[in-house]
Amino acid sequence: MRAVVHDRYGPPEVLRLEDVEPPVPAENEVLVRVHATTVSRTDCHIRRADPFLWRLFAGLRRPKRRILGIELAGEVEAVGAAVSEFEVGDHVFGGSAGRFGAHAELVCVPETAALAHKPARLSFEEAAAVSDGAMQALRCLRAAGVRKGQRIVVYGASGSLGTAAVQLARYFDAHVTAVCNTKNVELVRSLGADEVVDYLLEDYTRNGQIYDVVLDAVGLHSFLRCRRSLKPGGVFIATELGRFMVENLVLALATRAFGARRVRFPLARYSKQDVLFLKELLEAGRYRAVVDRSYPLEDVVEATRYVETGQKTGNVVVRVVPG
Repeated sequence: MRAVVHDRYGPPEVLRLEDVEPPVPAENEVLVRVHATTVSRTDCHIRRADPFLWRLFAGLRRPKRRILGIELAGEVEAVGAAVSEFEVGDHVFGGSAGRFGAHAELVCVPETAALAHKPARLSFEEAAAVSDGAMQALRCLRAAGVRKGQRIVVYGASGSLGTAAVQLARYFDAHVTAVCNTKNVELVRSLGADEVVDYLLEDYTRNGQIYDVVLDAVGLHSFLRCRRSLKPGGVFIATELGRFMVENLVLALATRAFGARRVRFPLARYSKQDVLFLKELLEAGRYRAVVDRSYPLEDVVEATRYVETGQKTGNVVVRVVPG
C-alpha cells in the first residue's frame, strides 16, 4: 500500500510517499481503507520534534512511528474476529491518536477507539476533519468547567481547535468572544460567536470586559497578559507546547495552590464516547468541520508547508482516494 513515511525529524521535505506492507488487523481491530485524512498541528510537531519534549513521545533519536496522521474517514476493509460493531463496507470516521498511521491507504484502528459510523450526509473529506480539533476543544472546555451563562474567550478562533471550541462553547450555552484576524471575522461569526474581536484592530485584554475562561487555541497567548481579564476563580486554558510552554507548565502547577486564577494544560484524549457525541451534533446540524484546503496524498509535503505557515483556517485535508 502507499503511505507517507519519515525516518528522521526535520522540515516537511523529510516526508515521502512509499510502498509499505499493509497492516493486518488484530482480533479486536478494524482495517480501514482511508479515503481522507488531515495534516494537523500535532503531525507537524511530531515530524519536527519541536519542542524537544515531543521526542519523549515520538522517539529520542528517530521517529518510532514512520506514518503520521491522526484523523481519518474511510471504508471498512476487514474486521478482526472479535469485532461486532463494524462490518466490511461500513463508512466510518474518527481518530487514531496515539497510534497515528492515517497518512496511508490502510490503517488498523481498535474497535473501542474513537471510531464511529460516518453520518451519511457528510463527505469523506468533511468527516476526516471532524475529530482532532473537536476532541481537543471538548477536553479544554471540560477542564475549564464551561457551562451556561459563562463568558469565554477563544483566542485563535479560526484554526482547527478554535473553530471547534467556538461551536461547542455555544452548544454549552456559554457567551463566546472569538479572537481572530480580519479575513476570518465573518467565518467565525457564522459559527455562532456572540462577539468577534479582530486582533489586528483591537486588544480584547484592554476592552474592560471580564471573562470566566480564556482558551488559547494556538499556543501564542500568555496567562500573564490576560490575567486581568479573568474573573477571580477564572481559568486560562493552554493547548500548545509552544512559545509559552515553560511558563504555562509552571503556572499550571503553581496556580493549583496559589492565586485567584488558574492555569490548566489539559492533554487531548480521544474516546468512543466523544466521537459518538460529535456524530449526534453533526447529524443534528449543530456542528460543522471547517475545511480550508484539500490536497491529494502525493502533495502531502505542500499541504504540510501550508499548515506550518500558521495561516490555515480550520483544517487541511489530504485525499487518499482520489475524488
